[in-house]
Amino acid sequence: MDSLTQIVLGAAIGEVVLGKKVGNKAILYGAIAGTIPDLDVFASHFTDTVSALAIHRGFTHSILFSVIFAPIFGWIISRYEKYKNFKGWSWLFFWALITHPMLDAHTTWGTQFFWPLDLRLAFKTIFVIDPLYTLPFLIFLILTMFQKRTSEKRRLYNGIGLTLSTTYLAFTFILKDLALTQFEDELLVKNINYKQIDTRPSALNTILWNANVETENTYLLGTYSFLDTQPITFETYPKNHELLGDLIHNKKVKQMIAISEGWYTITRSNNKLYYNDLRFGVLSMEPKSQNFVFKYLIDVDASRNVDFIEQEKTQRDGKKLMSDLWKRIKGN
Repeated sequence: MDSLTQIVLGAAIGEVVLGKKVGNKAILYGAIAGTIPDLDVFASHFTDTVSALAIHRGFTHSILFSVIFAPIFGWIISRYEKYKNFKGWSWLFFWALITHPMLDAHTTWGTQFFWPLDLRLAFKTIFVIDPLYTLPFLIFLILTMFQKRTSEKRRLYNGIGLTLSTTYLAFTFILKDLALTQFEDELLVKNINYKQIDTRPSALNTILWNANVETENTYLLGTYSFLDTQPITFETYPKNHELLGDLIHNKKVKQMIAISEGWYTITRSNNKLYYNDLRFGVLSMEPKSQNFVFKYLIDVDASRNVDFIEQEKTQRDGKKLMSDLWKRIKGN
């Protein structure tokens, strides 16, 4: 999830653990702990694209990381804060650290919660930024901060924020299942044979859902809004995996395919090959759009070393997507 959401969650958890003991300092340290796992993004400054993607939401988003670093941070804070309880600070950091990847596991990218096991949890029930999850949570956290640390209202407001956010998160599983049923029914009506289907919410909401459907030689991309009145339509995208040629055996290419869980297409433009990660769809609602959210130039040097160069997205892409999404959410 986005940084603000993780700050709010970490702060609320900090309040639960030590709010009665240290007041708003529990919120402060919880908020700090809630941001720590995302420091892995700095790996992109020190390594290649594929390695950085593999590292992202890996070790720092695992149970092991929380177990190792919670007592370290707890010891550091207990050394200079007036409240010297090492165990209390350690518990605060543990729960604020562990709930970060637990929440991220509900997004499309997911987390390697059980690192070093090569298993990524990705329930794909919520977008990385969802105002319905974050804003009520934030409002009740702010109300909590203005109460005395011994006040019952402080417990009440923080509890309401946690309850609302958790209930909404649980509800997204029901919405995902309902959307999946609609996609499956439409594929049955259209008599489309497919290997697998993958669904996820579109940006900023859980009303409009996207589906990737794999067939023998193509992927079908479809959208469904709970406000739709017309049948679901699917856009066809050829896999074009054969365009990789011998590159299919390259270590970096294999790693990239594993990262995208096999959901990718290859396109050729101006004699250059591009790798498109289908898990996040396209930046446009226009038919046959090739403007994928994550699109990489496959750069091969003279020694046949492969690098993936992410293609930049413009502000115009984002504005158009928001406009298209709003229209599409309202139904077809």
